[in-house]
This record gives sequence, structure tokens and C-alpha cells, in this order.
Amino acid sequence: MTLGADAAVRPYRLAIDESAIADLKRRLAQVRWPDEAPEPPWRYGTSVGFMRELVEHWARTYDWRRTEAALNAWPQFVTAIDGIDVHFLKVEGRGPNPKPLLLSHGWPGSVLEFLKVIPLLTNPAAHGGDAADAFTVVVPSLPGYTLSFRPNQERRALPAIGAMFHQLMMRLGYSRYGAQGGDWGSFVTAWLGANRPEHVLGIHLNLLPLRRDASMFSNPTDEERRFLAELEAWLKEETGYQWIQGTRPQTLAFGLADSPVGLAAWIAEKYRAWTDCNGDPRNALSMDEMLGNISLYWFTNCIGASFWPYYARMHGPWPIDGKIGVPTGYCEFPREILRPPRAAAERAFVDIRRWSVMPKGGHFAALEQPEALAQEIREFFRPLR
Repeated sequence: MTLGADAAVRPYRLAIDESAIADLKRRLAQVRWPDEAPEPPWRYGTSVGFMRELVEHWARTYDWRRTEAALNAWPQFVTAIDGIDVHFLKVEGRGPNPKPLLLSHGWPGSVLEFLKVIPLLTNPAAHGGDAADAFTVVVPSLPGYTLSFRPNQERRALPAIGAMFHQLMMRLGYSRYGAQGGDWGSFVTAWLGANRPEHVLGIHLNLLPLRRDASMFSNPTDEERRFLAELEAWLKEETGYQWIQGTRPQTLAFGLADSPVGLAAWIAEKYRAWTDCNGDPRNALSMDEMLGNISLYWFTNCIGASFWPYYARMHGPWPIDGKIGVPTGYCEFPREILRPPRAAAERAFVDIRRWSVMPKGGHFAALEQPEALAQEIREFFRPLR
């Protein structure tokens, strides 16, 4: 197939201008700190004490160029799909028959989440695994996020993103591929399983994209009652960010686009709430890992656009219609934001081949537990090759 000019796949290399880094440093030096209620840290949101340490590290110790070099160490490309330049990594597998695998991130994530898991999937033999399990991985930045964002770009809802990612895989020559994702990436992955089943070998998820409806349990079991209590607590205490991002995303964007400390506080709160960190996000992620992703959001100024899937979700239909019949794997990390029981999952996913309960980890599985996640992905897809 000969690609037209608008379908060309172009090499990409990230290079943030020094003036943008200097501007960030100036803003960090001029932060005006909020006060904090005389209560335990984190009780009402992001801890001021934690943020003082994070910003000090950001301003004096963190080196953006190291993050940039780590990303640029992998092959990156851009291609126009549906009027948007989609950024992606494509890393060839090293093995006798690498299978193509699409990895999809969510919010507040980016392709940086996958840097530790990519070598485990593309070259398993170099990491104690079997070369026969190798994948060629394709890791796109979601449209509207970081390197797939341009100012005033049209927004895309999750089904449209799923269709774009399928078009990307087809453009790269992969008519049959596996897909994996968490957060919004799990919705994109499940959408592909529901809407492009003839092209999908199987889907692997580390978050289950299920309707959050207590009425689905008419006579709940003990496990289902546990989930209903978890769901009630989540809806009451943990969904404020969804309502503002899903109803007034533009208003919030002014503050987070203007203040790097505001942006960092908004994202860091999720690093604490959604990781297996025992109350301190530094127990799950390094300062540099947190700041690498936050800096990428800052330099690309994409935060407002990154809210769009929330708005589309709140003002549109459920993004995944019907039952999903492709082979499905799931690994449940103990600090995932919600952990539905298998019986609930089987109402939507009718061919669950692997269901693994993990001993440690949370929502950002590829960052927190890359070896465990990679092993689960390899084992799920092994019989599907």
C-alpha cells in the first residue's frame, strides 16, 4: 500500500526548547503557597508539605533532559489520522515471531508510563523470559494528550480514539494485533474488542471498564457487597475531579495551564490516591517519575484537552456497546481505584481467559509493577499466538 502525504509516518524526536525550561524554573521560584487546615496532611487534598518537597526537587534537582533522553531512546513517529497528528512509539520485538501489541494509557498518564515495561515485552529473553513471547509494541499518545496535542485541536471521545488507534495499527501493517490498557486505555482497548473483533487477537486490561451501577446486583454475594461498599465510597469521596473535568474543563484549564505547581498538585493527588503507596506516593513512584509525566503535560500545555474524555463520557452514551466476545485477560492490583467481582465482569466480557489477583500495585501498573504486568501480558497472550 502506498501512503498519501497525509498518511505518511514521520520520525519524531522530542526537544523542548531551553526557554520553556527556563520559564518553568521562574514560575517555580515564584510560587505562592496556599494555607492548610490544621488537620492531618492529605485529608482535604494534596499536602502542602509534600508539595514543598516536590517543587524543591523539581526546581533544584530534577533534570528534564534525562526524561527527554529516556523517551528519545526509543523509536518515535507521528502520523496524521482524522485530522490529528498522532504521536507513537513503535519498538520491534526480538524473537522468532513477535506479535503486534497496542498499549494505551489514560489520564493523567502518557507514554512515559510504559518505558519500563517496553523492554520486558519486546525483548523478554534479555530479562529472563522466553524469546517466543516477544511483542512488537505500538504505544500512542492519546489524541489531546501530550505529544498528540496541538493548540485548538478538535477533541475526540473514546470511541473515536479507539477507531483512530485501529487505523494506526492497520496503517502500520498489523491487521491482527493484541491490545492492552488501563484507565481510559482500558476503555479504548475494550472498545476495540467490541467493535473490531476480527482484528483483535485478545485484550488485556488492568482496569475493568464497567458501568458503575449498584442496581446490577439484585441479590449480592459477599464479594459483591464488598464491591458495592467500595463503589459507594468511591462515588462519595473520590469523583470530584471527574465532575469538574467532565462539566467545566475549560475553567479548570486556566489555573493548571498557568501554574506548574497547581498542575503538579492536581496530578500528584492521584499518585497518592491511586498507587499502592501506604499514604506517601514516593513509596510507589520516584520523584523523577512523577515529575517526568507532570513536566510533559506542562511543556505540551495539553491539560485542558486531556479532560475531554471526561466531558464526552458525562454528556454522551456509554462508550462500549454490547458484549465483548474476544479473549480477555485481567489482572487486579490491590490498590486499583475499583475492583469489580468477576461475576460483574462476565456480564460484559464473555470470554475471560485469565483473571489474576496481584499481591501488590495500584492504578499505574506499568510504572508501579512493570515486571508483574509484563509477565501477565505474556502469559495471557501466549496461547493466542
